[in-house]
Amino acid sequence: MTNQDNQLFGHPKGLFYLFFAELWERFSYYGMRALLMLYMVNEFFTYITDEAYREEMSFGIFAAYGSLVYATPVLGGMIADKFIGFKKSILLGGILMALGHFSMAFYFKSDVLGFEVSAINHFFFYTALALLIVGNGFFKPNISTMVGRLYPDGDDRRDSGFTIFYMGINAGAFLAPLVCGWLGYAYGWHYGFGAAGIGMIAGLLVFMKGMNDGVFGDNGQQPAEYIEKKMYGMRTDYFFYLVAALMVPIAAFLVKYNALEVLEGMHLHSALLSLLGVVILGILAKKMIELSRMEVFRLLSVLVLTLLITVFWSFFELAGTAITLFAERNVNLTLLNASQTNAINPGYIIFLAIPFSMMWVYLSKTQRNPTTPNKFALGILQLGLGFLVFAMSAQYMDAAGRTPFMFLMIGYLLLTTGELFISPIGLSKVTELSPKSMTAFMMGVYFLSSSYAHYISGAIAKLTTSNESGVIPEPGFMTTIIEKVTGFAGGYSESSVEGVQSLVSYTSVFTQVGVVAIGMAILAFILSPVLKKWMHGVH
Repeated sequence: MTNQDNQLFGHPKGLFYLFFAELWERFSYYGMRALLMLYMVNEFFTYITDEAYREEMSFGIFAAYGSLVYATPVLGGMIADKFIGFKKSILLGGILMALGHFSMAFYFKSDVLGFEVSAINHFFFYTALALLIVGNGFFKPNISTMVGRLYPDGDDRRDSGFTIFYMGINAGAFLAPLVCGWLGYAYGWHYGFGAAGIGMIAGLLVFMKGMNDGVFGDNGQQPAEYIEKKMYGMRTDYFFYLVAALMVPIAAFLVKYNALEVLEGMHLHSALLSLLGVVILGILAKKMIELSRMEVFRLLSVLVLTLLITVFWSFFELAGTAITLFAERNVNLTLLNASQTNAINPGYIIFLAIPFSMMWVYLSKTQRNPTTPNKFALGILQLGLGFLVFAMSAQYMDAAGRTPFMFLMIGYLLLTTGELFISPIGLSKVTELSPKSMTAFMMGVYFLSSSYAHYISGAIAKLTTSNESGVIPEPGFMTTIIEKVTGFAGGYSESSVEGVQSLVSYTSVFTQVGVVAIGMAILAFILSPVLKKWMHGVH
């Protein structure tokens, strides 16, 4: 197949196979994500009578799950880079995730073979989450890396290609909450989880067809020196398949016991992330010794961008927890149920991804394309404004504490435009700025930002529960801002209506998130000239 034959719509043909594979993988992930929080609060943990504690426990599990989903790509990227290649890693990850989704579809209502029903359901629940965590680690960083490898260095189509790929991600993310959310509400949660599993199988089939058609070429093959090499008497790929299987019970333990106190004042989840951070920094420090001066500074710029996107995702990931519950309890929803509101953000991206892609190409040709650091700053700024819109909706509440659906739509629009300024551009720059020998590893580190973000997001979400202190700060600047934005004098309401009280909690937290995000955007603008210098010619 010639290079010309391997092109489609001005891009490598492999991009579109990866586009559809990722579309269905994201369908599976976001279908489960749309249901998980509501499922835990409204069904799985209903035996916990204290509603506030039930929410807090659910927030903790959701945060641990989301955090580990984005931590495992570091390991998966390293294994793919050095030992088994991207293609085998993607297939392994997809199979594990399909098993995870189908495990979530199991729910028993009576004892089985002498085992107590609650124990069986908990076993399937935590095993399912663990399979999804491990599978994602082998799938996500490597499919993104394969997209980057389709383009030669300096190719102006790279940003555009990643934006198209990003549209595929969000096409799946848009369809999933609508389909799985409808099935979950109409027929039962487990039908929704089963539909997510079918989506994952579809993604695997598309990827395998791309392999059979040869559109990826040699991109993603297992490193030649490890094809015949054995590890502990096993073929290298089989050995790592076993490693993946052994990681599943470990992941299940970490999710279930995320709040276990391992040190004074430190829970298992935070201790694990702290240890992981130290290990990653140690690996990077060791590798930097082997790099040239330019490569070191480019790597440092990737780390700063990773820090900025951690801030972005810490607030953005409230969409799966606090914003979903806010939509269920305090928004007059039209046409959509609460789980389906998770389709709003990816729905916007489907309509905006191509215009944004064209905009970046046009601005690049006219020499007016903002630098990557400035794009990050603008993205975080829009995120902050979106949360202020959510909070502002309180000024238009009805007697039950419900707000107009319009504010949820506008707020999500700002979160979405902010995301388009950051996420696809960040993916592109990681592959461009990282040394070739550590591209997949750095992609894993970049995704690790979402791991820390989920942990931080979980802590923020817990502030919205009624038994959590510190939602409203002491009188001062922030309290004044909350009053101006929400209309609640002093950040409080004397109403005894439950909906109004929950609205106070949600909008007070959203206001503080908005203010902090805008402050971080200003800091990013200040750092922009330094980062531009460190990037050594990469725009």
